Amino acid sequence: MAPTIPDFTYDRVTVADGVALNVAVGGSGSPVVLLHGFPQTHLMWRHVAADLAADHTVICPDLRGYGASDKPADPDGTAYAKRTMAADVVALARALGHERFALAGHDRGALVAVRAGLDHPDAVTHLAALDVLPTLDMWDVLHGTSAAVGFHLYLMAQPPGLPEQLIEAAPDAFFGHFLDVWTRDPDALPADVRAAYLEASRAAVPSIVADYRASAGIDVVHDRADRDGGNRLRMPVTVLQQDWGAALGYDAAALWRAWAPDLSHETVGCGHFMAEEAPAEVTGALRKLLAR
Repeated sequence: MAPTIPDFTYDRVTVADGVALNVAVGGSGSPVVLLHGFPQTHLMWRHVAADLAADHTVICPDLRGYGASDKPADPDGTAYAKRTMAADVVALARALGHERFALAGHDRGALVAVRAGLDHPDAVTHLAALDVLPTLDMWDVLHGTSAAVGFHLYLMAQPPGLPEQLIEAAPDAFFGHFLDVWTRDPDALPADVRAAYLEASRAAVPSIVADYRASAGIDVVHDRADRDGGNRLRMPVTVLQQDWGAALGYDAAALWRAWAPDLSHETVGCGHFMAEEAPAEVTGALRKLLAR
């Protein structure tokens, strides 16, 4: 049996035609939705969620296409647009009785969170993004040999067929690579949790690829329209990142501030999977944000 977040209740909630999300809910108080990244599931929030549940209603879904959530086909390239995935999150919160909620996302989940903040500013009260750049800026800072760190972005941006075939030929090697090289503290990723991530990803190759492909296509279109039109994140925003800016030669805080005028930006000393490697630091930053 796959591990779960202790003391959280699990359910499946329909958020769109033919799409239901697996979600874990715990605690009571003002709502906080936590969105996972790649190649993970809602389990990445297990430590942070348990802490926040002391005084918040904490909602941890598997994103569409991931974990135990539904994985719709993507015939026209929009099923995994961040706009579509953000609409899932708002529909989920409303189905659980929350018109307004705080939102935190890591990695892919952070991109969904940003899109939710841009598209649904009246629903998202506070926003946190962990270890990611906005989509347009991500593509802009990757150049030359430094872009090798994001090889998977380019692989999964290719037209349908080849990326899926290559990854499905050795899924554990592919997904396990990121779980290993992006983790500075291997003890933060117990064997049963690592195995659960691999099992979930193995069953979701087409939808994971579609998620990434959207970030090289429709997501760029949506983000560029917002940037050119002056749409910005109106709510308080906290960003926690590794110091990628120093490594790749850009000012991460300045890039984020262009999208989020009310910004708190901090660099952290742990690896990419910071909610598992430094849960106390992440929880502290989220509590500070929620107090604003």
